[in-house]
Amino acid sequence: MSSTEVMSMTYQALRLAFMLAAPMLVVILAVGLIISIFQAATQINEMTLSFIPKLIAVGLVLVFAGPWMLNTLVDFLRTLFLQIPQMVS
Repeated sequence: MSSTEVMSMTYQALRLAFMLAAPMLVVILAVGLIISIFQAATQINEMTLSFIPKLIAVGLVLVFAGPWMLNTLVDFLRTLFLQIPQMVS
């Protein structure tokens, strides 16, 4: 196996990791921004106020985007496992 193949697999794995993490991170960012604006407007400085809504938002993202995330990960792993015989020889 050449270094080009290793770099290609590494690139694909990192791209997949970013693609799977992006929906949760975007939702957490949006919920955090909304809560921060609310806290600034009301001058409520409670640190735990942002935790529960973010947790609920991530749970909802996992419910709605979870099947897509799982299928994407399984497809990547299936492709990777099918490439093992070519890597060995």
